[in-house]
Amino acid sequence: MKKFALLMLALMLILPQFATTAEANEKKIKAGFIYVGPVGDAGWTYAHDEGRKGMEALPFVEPSTFIESVPEGAESARVITGLVRKGHNLVFTTSFGYMDATLDVARRNKDVVFMHCSGYKAAENVGNYFGRMYEPRYLSGIVAGKMTKANIIGYIAAFPIPEVIRGINAFTLGVRSVNPKAEVRVVWTQTWFDPGVERDAADSLLDVGSDVLTMHQDAPATLQAAEARGAYVIGYNTDMRSFAPNAFLTAPVWNWGPLYAKTAQQVKDGTWKSESIWWGMKEDLVQLAPLSDKVPAEVKALVSEKTAAVKSGKLHPFAGPIKDQSGKIQVAAGSVAADGDLLGMNYFVEGVRGTIPK
Repeated sequence: MKKFALLMLALMLILPQFATTAEANEKKIKAGFIYVGPVGDAGWTYAHDEGRKGMEALPFVEPSTFIESVPEGAESARVITGLVRKGHNLVFTTSFGYMDATLDVARRNKDVVFMHCSGYKAAENVGNYFGRMYEPRYLSGIVAGKMTKANIIGYIAAFPIPEVIRGINAFTLGVRSVNPKAEVRVVWTQTWFDPGVERDAADSLLDVGSDVLTMHQDAPATLQAAEARGAYVIGYNTDMRSFAPNAFLTAPVWNWGPLYAKTAQQVKDGTWKSESIWWGMKEDLVQLAPLSDKVPAEVKALVSEKTAAVKSGKLHPFAGPIKDQSGKIQVAAGSVAADGDLLGMNYFVEGVRGTIPK
């Protein structure tokens, strides 16, 4: 009996240690997402939500929460705080304008991991992430340059921030690499998601003779305008070809799932550290949607060749020489634009027709 009592005492002392270890190994992730638009936008927010669903398939991830159409700026801090108070230990804020609010809430909640999309600020418990969307943008520009007959290509753009400017420039460099006579005309909407405004902008570009359209917008309104007017169109965010079956050529698209899954795994394992993630086509975060049957075989072959070169690092869309609109050299021959310059880009390259609002 004495030996049995001693054995039971030893087990009582050891079992709590095993329980603690098991609990640590079974840490659950409760993730929350803040969206700038509705999940039904078929674009930016829809792509993030598809990534959320992919992450949620992991066995240690509890059903996640998303809040859609949250205004950027100070208003978003209240929504982010609400997720923290409801026990979310991983929060993704998925638009540029949430950056300062994310940092503000993070300072007061050090036990929560925050990931902000497309920003440049970080903290001990705040990382940021984005994709080198300029890579498939450049490739889509090659398609546009080959498909235009009028040599006037329209670009509907949201806000004049470096992310958008960088995309316009990469697209234009792709266009001009195969068609130096073509120009890219830019119209600003000052909105991420407003189908009516986006449609009006698209129509204005079609009115001046654009026969190919593309956009940095979240709604499929640009595709619908091109379909209605007999022009070609290059989408963005997701493969939107169902909105313009006769007009669609391709689209630079997002694939957020792998990044979200990796982040959740790191938080679970306790290996997560604040960093700035900027993955590209090599990591499969950004892609070019399959080219439609409207694109000739020789153009498909060229794009396939250039895609392989981008993924291997042999082709960089921002390799010099690159001139701005005034003819000034911004990237010298034999050099490549540094990441810092790309992230702060504030000029248009030669071939863009339009101005950057202050």
